[in-house]
Amino acid sequence: MKTRLLLVLMLLGMIPGYAQKTLPAKKAVLSALTLTNGYFMAKWPDTGKDIVLHKTWPSNIWTRAVYYEGLMALYSIDPRKAYYDYAVDWGEKHQWNLRNGITTRNADNQACGQTYVAIYEIAKKPEYIVNIKASIDSMMLTDKIDDWNWIDAIQMGMPLMAQLGRIYKDTAYFHRMHQMYDFTKYQHGGNGLYNKEEHLWWRDKDFVPPYKEPNGGNCYWSRGNGWVLAALVRTMNELPQSSPYYKDYLKDFKDMSKALLVLQRKDGFWNASLHDSTNFGGKELTGTSLFVYGMAWGIRKGYLDKKIYLPAVLKGWNSLVKDCVHDNGMLGFVQSTGKQPSDGQPLSFDKIPDFEDYGLGCFLLAGSEVYKLSQ
Repeated sequence: MKTRLLLVLMLLGMIPGYAQKTLPAKKAVLSALTLTNGYFMAKWPDTGKDIVLHKTWPSNIWTRAVYYEGLMALYSIDPRKAYYDYAVDWGEKHQWNLRNGITTRNADNQACGQTYVAIYEIAKKPEYIVNIKASIDSMMLTDKIDDWNWIDAIQMGMPLMAQLGRIYKDTAYFHRMHQMYDFTKYQHGGNGLYNKEEHLWWRDKDFVPPYKEPNGGNCYWSRGNGWVLAALVRTMNELPQSSPYYKDYLKDFKDMSKALLVLQRKDGFWNASLHDSTNFGGKELTGTSLFVYGMAWGIRKGYLDKKIYLPAVLKGWNSLVKDCVHDNGMLGFVQSTGKQPSDGQPLSFDKIPDFEDYGLGCFLLAGSEVYKLSQ
């Protein structure tokens, strides 16, 4: 328990109330990120190794793509050559390609492209992004805009299109991603997957009312809403503020953040089912990490009132470190893959999820933004 205890003491500064009121030291935040990432890199030394569970997946699927998004965020604050080399090796092992090739329209298959583009911007090697660009371009040759029929897809695909639009100075990418976002928001599931009154998202058409949670509330899955909040952050990071679409994304980001703020639990986490604490209401890392990531970014950019949102960010981050980080860097309370609050339940500190990679990716994204706020 020594490592975990050290992290907690560093984070809390051994001062009562510190966790909720004072930003942690950069060194403390980085210690948590280094430990958890080191665990994963040691467990997966071969970046091209298939993921084998009840079936086999290539290691460039969306779960691993989210990890590498987190790794590149960590690299941005701690530019270790080992991190960069690990990411490049992953791209090379897959020949900078996508699962199911460039003809895929599935955003889960395209998610790897966000890291391919990030590496390209460092190395300036066009071969890193030729396949992902071809995949997105092939979609844009058609009029089809209904591909993102589940909200996770917004995070997997939209920031990538924003990256390409910025790099190639081509606003057609911005226009198409906005069309696709709006279709998901206003049309999928009948009247859209976004509840304009409650400012939260149904995961897909299966959860649009009349579907209800056991307590009678709407089913808003924590991680699903976390994907959308993260997508808005990552898209606005790429999109010029002068874009006519920027204000739409910013409004949704602020509205979602406000709705989420009041749903945070006293222990710092958010429920897997945001409006129903009785439906597996234990601790959960992935949704909480993505909300911390988004709110920390919003504070740093001046979009969210620091006095109002910083306590939520600190409470969330400190609880993630205190309650989820093992001595060896493994993360507990990570909900397995799925689409609803009940999937992969019950969770625990010691339970290993079906995929460990995306949980770490979410945690690294959150910590990297908290680091930028810290002293």
